[in-house]
Amino acid sequence: MPKKPLIVDPSLYDLDKPIATIEDIRKYNRQRYEMEQLTAVVYDDFEAKKCVGYKDMTPEEFWIRGHMPDFPLTPGVVLCEIAAQLASYFMTKHDMFDGAVMGFAGLDEVKFRGMVRPGDRAVVQSEMLKWRKILITAKFMCVVNDEIVCEGVLKGVPLPIEK
Repeated sequence: MPKKPLIVDPSLYDLDKPIATIEDIRKYNRQRYEMEQLTAVVYDDFEAKKCVGYKDMTPEEFWIRGHMPDFPLTPGVVLCEIAAQLASYFMTKHDMFDGAVMGFAGLDEVKFRGMVRPGDRAVVQSEMLKWRKILITAKFMCVVNDEIVCEGVLKGVPLPIEK
């Protein structure tokens, strides 16, 4: 059975050459400390409405102590949060909410297909499907070692706070 096509062909980006580091991401995303879930952005195509980033799972992740101490496994909700932060970065950077910051509003069609463990790099690909001043919809895929481990559709709304 052929593999499901990815949102962005990996030949279009280089994981070793981020175009946005955590310092750049902080200009657009407000999460800090243990809630910063995006390590870097490696692809940003406004015309195609697609972007790619990643999260390096370290042995110091906040969830490790309690999410199965003898077998640390990234919670699925954390994978969805990484995707939401990537979409938020893209939407805010390109001012698609007229100056507002994006808030997480919902998930649809989410499927978990594999495990993400400390030491893994979760590469997240996203494509904005619809955007209006009150709601965005984006599909996403999380990939580890060339395998899709999570996918779905997320929704975001503008939050009434300044950047």
